[in-house]
Amino acid sequence: MSKVSTKTSSLQDDGAKKFYQQLCQYEDHVLRMTYEYFQEDLLYIVENLNLYSLLHELDSHNIPDVKKYRDHEKDRKKLAQILLQDILNLRREHMIGFWLSLYNLRREHGLPSLHSVLDEFYQKGGSLEEEILLDEYGHTLPPKLKDIQNLHKKCLQERTAKLVEHKPPRCNQEEESFPICTRYVTLIIVSTDHFRKQYENELIETGVKHEEYLKETQNELQRVFLNKIFRWCHRSRLVPQMVMVVGVPGVGKTTLMQKIVYDWVKGDLYQRFSFVFFFKFRKLNKLDKVSLETLILHHYPYLWQQLGNIFQDPEKLLFIFDGLDESNQTMDFTSRHLCSDPKQPERCGHIVVSLVRKSLLNGCSVLMTSRPTRLASMDCRDFQRMVEITGFFTEERKIYFDNFFRDPELAEKAFTYVRQNDTLYTFCYLPSYCWIICTVLSRSFQTTSSDQQVSLLPKTVTQLFAIFVANILSNHSLEKSGAQKLLQSIGWMAEHGVMNHRVIFDGRDLESFHVDNKSKLLSSFLMESEEPVSYSFLHLTVQEFFSAFVHYADYSPEKLQESLERALSYCDGRGEMFLRFLCGLSDATTRSLLTGYLATQAAQASRDVITWLKNFIPEEQIQAHSEDHKRHLLRTFFYLFEARNADLVQESLKSYTCIDLSTVRMSALDCAVLAFILDTCKTIEELNLTGCFLQTEGLERLSPGLHTVKYLSLRANNLTNHSCISLASVIRTNPFLRKLHLSYNRLSGPHLSDLMGALSSPTCEIEELRLADNDLTDTCCIQLASGMTNPSLKILDLSRNRLSGPHLEDLMKALSSPGCRIEELYLDKVGLPDTSCIQLASGIRNNPFLKRLDLSNNFLSGHHLKDLMEALTSSTCKIEELHMLGNGLSDAEEEAVRNLRTLKSNLKILI
Repeated sequence: MSKVSTKTSSLQDDGAKKFYQQLCQYEDHVLRMTYEYFQEDLLYIVENLNLYSLLHELDSHNIPDVKKYRDHEKDRKKLAQILLQDILNLRREHMIGFWLSLYNLRREHGLPSLHSVLDEFYQKGGSLEEEILLDEYGHTLPPKLKDIQNLHKKCLQERTAKLVEHKPPRCNQEEESFPICTRYVTLIIVSTDHFRKQYENELIETGVKHEEYLKETQNELQRVFLNKIFRWCHRSRLVPQMVMVVGVPGVGKTTLMQKIVYDWVKGDLYQRFSFVFFFKFRKLNKLDKVSLETLILHHYPYLWQQLGNIFQDPEKLLFIFDGLDESNQTMDFTSRHLCSDPKQPERCGHIVVSLVRKSLLNGCSVLMTSRPTRLASMDCRDFQRMVEITGFFTEERKIYFDNFFRDPELAEKAFTYVRQNDTLYTFCYLPSYCWIICTVLSRSFQTTSSDQQVSLLPKTVTQLFAIFVANILSNHSLEKSGAQKLLQSIGWMAEHGVMNHRVIFDGRDLESFHVDNKSKLLSSFLMESEEPVSYSFLHLTVQEFFSAFVHYADYSPEKLQESLERALSYCDGRGEMFLRFLCGLSDATTRSLLTGYLATQAAQASRDVITWLKNFIPEEQIQAHSEDHKRHLLRTFFYLFEARNADLVQESLKSYTCIDLSTVRMSALDCAVLAFILDTCKTIEELNLTGCFLQTEGLERLSPGLHTVKYLSLRANNLTNHSCISLASVIRTNPFLRKLHLSYNRLSGPHLSDLMGALSSPTCEIEELRLADNDLTDTCCIQLASGMTNPSLKILDLSRNRLSGPHLEDLMKALSSPGCRIEELYLDKVGLPDTSCIQLASGIRNNPFLKRLDLSNNFLSGHHLKDLMEALTSSTCKIEELHMLGNGLSDAEEEAVRNLRTLKSNLKILI
């Protein structure tokens, strides 16, 4: 205990002292209870903290056997689990020491979850125990209310216990249901409001950002677990009552709401709420004016006798409204027209707004979901917590596949295929995409009939949906002519919806577009809701696919041209997937999957789209350096990728010798698409991806396409030491590469040897290598030296690293070796002291090729500077330009350096 106390007393932070005093006041059972309450958060925090900083703190607080955790450094999840279990098993003082370690680490780590947990622990103080117990056991209710609560829970359990999924297309299209407890996969939820700026198609935009979220959740975004949605909010500094959950279509908003209700019914979540009311906006659309009381009884008629008593304690009530984007009513959360009487009939929108604004049942809580687009123009300040579902990370994707396929071998086979297909894998962050992909692959992998053609394994999103639709059509008894007519009808309705931001349709829409609502095939593509009847496609992207497919199934040159112009006119990106699918279906192989359902002029539609695409591609000479032009070019690459037309790629980009996408943040999927373009178009010699935030995964996706470029700039891309493996592969497979710019990354580490090994290969003809600001240290000089012996290398930039130390000698030996032909060496700001002049002198004296040497911003002032100057004046030194700025030289030293010019007239010196 003394070490804990001593450590705390040494803190100058008053907050730390108060935190320690608060910890000491907790009884053992309370300390343990709060520790267990934060367990999920703590696991996540420990996984993402700097390991060495964490172990140092734990050791300083007398946590025993700290060194053993280093054995699990490569498996941070396992390390976190072992550590937290150990803390739970140790004595009281160790648990306090653990909390103090986290408190100290908050200064050097911007991890939002860490700050949030400490803030809640500190701010809530003694009341935290009461809230934990309330969420676990709930309120004590009078017998009659308790009875009606049990009835209500039983009713909700029947409604939420099963997850309903469409059955994979085989012999019929009936739905399947699974126990939610076995089918549900944890979704990633983060605290954010990034949806405020929405310029692209929301699925694509989130797909792009999802890979960034993998990193940003550790650095900028707070991970929010289900049991914390209505707990203390670090951002708004209070316990929220009004919460908005945002997510793109198919990411799992409705499933999440169902899981919350189910967990409440089972007693596992938020027992502080005595009653939970679950509504879906799409079912409220056609209700006329109703009171809140009528609205509840419409869904839960058995509450009629006790509803007045239920309303007496609003703080015990939770209202869940799912799908704000599906509501056809105006929802103005700044409105002054509010309702305060639960018996007063109003439009449903006014009732919802009144609940959120607290004029109706003040004290109740509201949980609402919406797509980002609906919220982008709304005032949502009354929501005290805004969270976004970002979908699945890698581990969750694998779990989904394991749950979907009952055969473990088939699950592994399917996941491996998707993992190797960048396009499909990236879209797997969406549960609904996972379902579609698994549905297609289950069909493809299990086709065994000898007279049945094995389904094509999809490579593009267009192929994925074409196979999905083809599989459904192949198992339906409807004649092709009848099926084609239905596809045309729902296709035009789909296109109308895409262009007008509509995802919900009613009977009048079906009638308007001549959709036969009695067709059995209809239910394969559209979901029908209960009363009031409404329809929606299985997924927004299914709707977008049909909006493009209809132009090949019911060709009209006028309609096609009009749709192309409209799709491009929307700045919110609603037409982006439509355009990708339109281009994807221009490929005859992809289109052939739906042979029999196409118009006789489908080939002409394809030619029209290809002509449009050729005109859409910007000419190289007008491609400005603005971000808009760069994004336009990247969009073009996606269209070409979906079209799978090598001749079109080569013809369209034949004038391009340079591609500049610098500062455009690129996802792993963007990199995969760019790799396809580079692999197909051989004329591109220069590629500038400076500041694109590629990271290691992006580089892995890109590297297969880098085997012909001559000049490659990957500056400032957050590349790590592991990236050196991919970079080495690029060098070995690309004999044309001459310039490689890798500055402003983090390549230091053991795999730098892989990069240098590739550089020293006889097949490597790189002339210029820039590695400035890469966290390179003195020990890296050994690795760097092995690469410097390649006679092709003429320029080497090692500026802004930390190369001072004994191993600088290895670098200089390599510089003076017979095989080294380096002409320019940049060692600006590498921390060289005056003693380094001895090593530098040996290197430059024996290299007859070195013409330019930059030693600026080091610490070369001192006694050994004369060794460097003697080497510079030697007959074997051929340096023509020397940079010595910012070295703290005395006046006499500066004068001595300037005098070098009298000894060597051709020597240019900057000092």
